Amino acid sequence: MIKLSEIKTDCRYFKGHIPCSPNKKYGVVCNSCDYYDKTDGRILIIKLGAAGDVIRTTPLLFPISQQYPNAKIYWLTYFPDLVPKKNRPCADRVFIYNLQNVNYLSELDYELVINLDKDHEAISIMSKINSKRKEGFTMKDGHCYPVNENAVGKFITGLFDSVSISNKKSYMEEIFEICGYKFKGERYILDLNKDADLFTNGKYNISKDKDKLNIGLNTGCGARWISRLWKNEYWEKLINLLMNKGYRVILLGGSQEDENNKHLSKITGADYFGYFELESFITLMDKCDIIVTQVTMGMHIAIALNKKLVLMNNIFNPNEFELYGNGIIASPDKECKCYFQPECTNKEYQCMDHLTPEKIFSECERLADELKINESVK
Repeated sequence: MIKLSEIKTDCRYFKGHIPCSPNKKYGVVCNSCDYYDKTDGRILIIKLGAAGDVIRTTPLLFPISQQYPNAKIYWLTYFPDLVPKKNRPCADRVFIYNLQNVNYLSELDYELVINLDKDHEAISIMSKINSKRKEGFTMKDGHCYPVNENAVGKFITGLFDSVSISNKKSYMEEIFEICGYKFKGERYILDLNKDADLFTNGKYNISKDKDKLNIGLNTGCGARWISRLWKNEYWEKLINLLMNKGYRVILLGGSQEDENNKHLSKITGADYFGYFELESFITLMDKCDIIVTQVTMGMHIAIALNKKLVLMNNIFNPNEFELYGNGIIASPDKECKCYFQPECTNKEYQCMDHLTPEKIFSECERLADELKINESVK
């Protein structure tokens, strides 16, 4: 019988209310365990949303785990499935945002708390939590406010479009600076669940053929930011251009894009396998060699999977995006006059009408040539 004094509550695997993973897997207990991993302190990352922003926050785990190698890393978010939990660096515990978890996390003490969100939920939590060090945004007089000088630049760019448009830093550079680090090209981290693979010897079979590249078209742009919408006839023309050149086209999207993707598949012959839960959607994207997408969660998944990427962008500052030398940003030939606007406000023209299928096709061809060159070097 193990004694209370022998229980190692400072172990990385200790959960406090249920058996730890070494006990479940190997039957070991604290007084005879070779898996004891002593921890010292806690880190909390508050990054609630959006889904893509959660993914592109994961590179911070590299410098955090390097500076605090023995700390337990907690993460509070709306999207727990997008936070890496498998191989270090990763989060030790991931909490979905709800009242119970906020109450629990607010009772703990931390070495470091990082809040990169500016909404009311996040800043109110930040203002209550006890930590030796805080970085990011908190609450002052009922509003978002930078914790310290590190976050002032990002705070101001969020207040004034004129400042945001002139910004030359990527989002990665900005959030690393907020946390007191320097961005050195750290990559996104994304857990890829091989058990969720329906597309290799599974229900759907998607072959990987170096002589016939798979090009994924992520046709949605979200219900909010419809100013990014590309005309359906443009998707149809792009599909035909790609298929006539011998590429395999795979249509990607969620439930909002399902009806439209079915239509595009029917009239063009492009492959569409339906929409899936997140894990299967990630494995489907992993079957693609090149991804064409707008600024969506799919863009961030493609970056995390190290895919060649054609990014269609009109309303955002292109300097914001870190593509790690692996993609192309394609913008309309006519200026976008609706910076950060959910709906187009330009009465003269819609800029996305001036981002042509021929231009996107040309960029796909350029990336395909890069893949062929890389393959020949191997």
